[in-house]
Amino acid sequence: MNNLQEDKKWMRRCLTLARCGRYGAPPNPMVGSVVVHNGRIIGEGYHIRCGTAHAEVNAIGAVKEADRALLKESTLYVNLEPCSHHGRTPPCAELIIRTGIPRVVVGCVDPFAKVEGRGIRMLREAGIDVTVGVLEAECKHLNRRFITFHTHHRPFITLKWARSSDGFIDKWRDDSTEEPAHLSTPHTLMRVHRLRSQHRAILVGHGTLRLDRPTLTVRHWTGENPLPIVLGRVAEGELPAGFEAFCDIDTMLEELYRRGIQTLLVEGGEQTLQTFINRGLWDEAWEEQSLVRLESGVPAPRMPIGTEHSTETLFGVNISHWRNR
Repeated sequence: MNNLQEDKKWMRRCLTLARCGRYGAPPNPMVGSVVVHNGRIIGEGYHIRCGTAHAEVNAIGAVKEADRALLKESTLYVNLEPCSHHGRTPPCAELIIRTGIPRVVVGCVDPFAKVEGRGIRMLREAGIDVTVGVLEAECKHLNRRFITFHTHHRPFITLKWARSSDGFIDKWRDDSTEEPAHLSTPHTLMRVHRLRSQHRAILVGHGTLRLDRPTLTVRHWTGENPLPIVLGRVAEGELPAGFEAFCDIDTMLEELYRRGIQTLLVEGGEQTLQTFINRGLWDEAWEEQSLVRLESGVPAPRMPIGTEHSTETLFGVNISHWRNR
């Protein structure tokens, strides 16, 4: 096995470990690390929870006393650049230097303003051989929410809607006493609430608030409820407790960024969804293709021509997925 194949093998292990922190690490990135000596892992770890030790610290700390001398002949792998600044924890780059590890392999650069290549530079200035970019695409994809937030200075935006088999997201309605079209099944509704649990904020338009009075909770799944947001002007007394309202998208995104809210799920009506699509303010989109037929109603949003997507069947229903590359 050549060096590149070996590096990819251990970087895949880092990615597997990193995913173990998907619930505890945010808003920090998901990071895994392994220490390898002559083809054998002598230490490994991942970032378990925000505010606790980083992956590199846990990996080095997991090395048994009998193997400590091997650190000076080992390679440390990590899917995201080691930090170089003092935050809640000391810089990982300093620890790596102190241990005498001679080689470090990094999946991708950390876009966080306090790192952004400084960790790699610190290691190299200390004489450590640093390789960057192994399985880079996979490493960036794993932390795409974190990277989008720090690169574009806005939350990672996911769009979600369900449409009927003939292309509508709801019946025509003007009265809040009239029931909306029920397009999701009990199983796909659980999936929607799982998606909600993966986002820090959730948004609907003023029209959806007025007609549906949604709670926007994760009651069919588990986890914390996202911050409910309404886009548009809301009359006094109309906004439910705990909801926040913004008159325009830009102000809302700026405020969410200021608060450190990295993820936003948009479940609004056609007009709200189409506005995000037309402005290119989306990163992922999910469409549930219901078996229900409505004959007429509110048309489903239209994705840009040529945008590639994939479709899979879950619970007997087709789910389409777009990524804004």
